[in-house]
Amino acid sequence: MDERYARQVLLPGFGETGQARLAESVALVAGCGALGTVIAETLCRAGVGRLVIVDRDVVERSNLQRQVLFDEEDAAHGLPKAVAAQRKLAAINSQVEIDAVVADLTSANVEALCGVVGDRPRVGVIVDGLDNFETRYLLNDVAVKHGVPYVYGGAVGTAGTALVVLPHTAPPDVKHQDRDTPWEKRGLATPDLRDMWEAMPAPGSQPTCDTAGVLGPAVAVVASWQAAEALKILLGRWEAVNRKLLSIDLWNNTLHHLDVSGAYDASVGVCSKQRRFEFLERSSAGGAVTMCGRGAVQVTPVEPTQVDLEALGRRLSAALDDVRAAPFMVRAKVGSPEKPLVLTVFSDGRAIVQGTSDAAAARSVVAKWLGT
Repeated sequence: MDERYARQVLLPGFGETGQARLAESVALVAGCGALGTVIAETLCRAGVGRLVIVDRDVVERSNLQRQVLFDEEDAAHGLPKAVAAQRKLAAINSQVEIDAVVADLTSANVEALCGVVGDRPRVGVIVDGLDNFETRYLLNDVAVKHGVPYVYGGAVGTAGTALVVLPHTAPPDVKHQDRDTPWEKRGLATPDLRDMWEAMPAPGSQPTCDTAGVLGPAVAVVASWQAAEALKILLGRWEAVNRKLLSIDLWNNTLHHLDVSGAYDASVGVCSKQRRFEFLERSSAGGAVTMCGRGAVQVTPVEPTQVDLEALGRRLSAALDDVRAAPFMVRAKVGSPEKPLVLTVFSDGRAIVQGTSDAAAARSVVAKWLGT
């Protein structure tokens, strides 16, 4: 046993057998920003054998306050976050295989990246380091459809939330002991995201890090909680997994564990009961389309929505200098002086990002400022 794990194997639930199990495990870290860098580094140092890190964005100077794997040189070169993370993690633990994927997570690639189809190794847990609900609901679909544990997390301002999804993988009339997953056989399955919140928040209705700011320690607390739960899952310590919703606010000194077990019984169960996976099936209905000859990309929401443009205009104005609101749209200058971009949002949720022809970059802009 490598001496680096000497203090870890002393812990309950680890031991040399548990450490060997971690070395054989695979985890997918979805998004490598503030949450994802803490999660990836923690799992790497713990000796998880293979990390699949998926991120579509590049390192910017504004990331350095909280995205702990990156430095000024990464930002100066505009390195893809997945690549920059891979370089740092390889120097931290050469025993861990880092699969860096510079891509947008979509219905076309998410199942293959999770190893539930194709020839990639199947992941034992999906850990959420994302900044938008559309992709979270897509991951939720994969988790429930294929019986993969999913650890959700989010942090904005000084507050954060997190939840473990040990998914129900069969309709309610199938007895727990007759199901396939170890957590269901023990009666430990939890509500999934669509049991908790059936519909996504409308674009622009929720604060984002770029409109409300973000406290680095709040991110670190949420991400560390997520990493700890991921380790329990990979070790098969199902009874130790936290089945409550974590809610913290470090500035207001509050921490709550909320019992959400009733959400499954109370929900219509789009995924868990009806076995419908709309984001896997319909995410291609939305997406990003390059607008020929305009140097712009239109990003369309995955499902019909209505944006409160007045509220969005106020939120963007608090963070940006040049925001113009009209009855049917809000327009704001975003980006940097070196790479100016214009974001235009319409009441039906469509957004046009001018100044780029890169669909993935446009989706990143929309996620950054609208949160979806």
